[in-house]
Amino acid sequence: MVNVGIVGLGFMGMIHYLSYQRAQGVRVVAVCSRDRKKLAGDWRGIQGNFGPRGRKMDLDGIDRYEKYEDMLANSRIDMVDICLPPALHCDASVAAFKAGKHVFCEKPIALTAQQSKSMLKASLAVGRQFHVGHVLPFFPEYKWVLSAARNQRYGNLIGGRFQRSIANPVWIPNYFDPKSTGGPLLDLLIHDSHFIRLLLGMPRAVSSRGRMHGAESRVPEYVDTQFVFDDESLIVSLGGGVILQPGRGFAQSFEIRFERATAVYDFAVIDGEPRQIVPLTIFESNSKVTVPRLGSGDPMDAFLSEIQEVVSAVRQGKTSQTISGDSAVDAQMLCQRQLQSMESDKSIRV
Repeated sequence: MVNVGIVGLGFMGMIHYLSYQRAQGVRVVAVCSRDRKKLAGDWRGIQGNFGPRGRKMDLDGIDRYEKYEDMLANSRIDMVDICLPPALHCDASVAAFKAGKHVFCEKPIALTAQQSKSMLKASLAVGRQFHVGHVLPFFPEYKWVLSAARNQRYGNLIGGRFQRSIANPVWIPNYFDPKSTGGPLLDLLIHDSHFIRLLLGMPRAVSSRGRMHGAESRVPEYVDTQFVFDDESLIVSLGGGVILQPGRGFAQSFEIRFERATAVYDFAVIDGEPRQIVPLTIFESNSKVTVPRLGSGDPMDAFLSEIQEVVSAVRQGKTSQTISGDSAVDAQMLCQRQLQSMESDKSIRV
């Protein structure tokens, strides 16, 4: 049994907590928050852009802490689940490693490459596992494509176009602050950057154009990027960010091209309602069109799969390469290079 302590009881902290309740071989033994109301089990003020709203939780039998260092001193805890704001990820992770704990940290791993590398170094120094919550590969459409690529079901990959956007997230404090959250590049497009890295490996360079959030800002509002690989026949691009019209709260899509098929997927939340604009659809060279069966479509199932992957890795003593600290460091680096390309108006080597 893996014993977990969660620090940070915002939306993602709640999503992780609910996922642990359904997972096998794990239990939450401690939570940490500065909010005494949440420590008392009143989570009704928690709200996000998917999944359930917060409610009253029965935290009987769970140790509750206002101070993180006190939770780290709990010898029962095997792994710390960090759901704090991104600016706090580095210090919280390093402290957990020094306390001898495994770490599962929400994405983005950190706000800078220097921070992310120091987190990975700290995990290696004490021989503890380090996983980062890049949940995208556990969503059924992305999981299906990743599997098809790895088993070469339709031959080699020859390219792809990825898109991700949200309406202006006014409910997230300091969203465009580079020292707090980092804006859509680190909050949104890091998902697809990580997935592209899993799917195709690290590119040789990136070439990005975009729009900053205000004339004096160094935080992008919207970005379009070409990923350049050693295999120049691979044509891969990523676009997205924040749109200023609230009617389309969220959107994600891809068109991924294999030698013998093209996989298309398009999902959006429009006027508050989720819409499968194009369910995952496979267009094959022989004119066959298929729509794979993918399960319930409940995003909570993806988070359960992610949590189960982390728990299994800790129990087996073998880090999951899908959400390893190494892959998260690479994803953060790719986002940083995209920003550098935007600012310089040049292609930047990775």
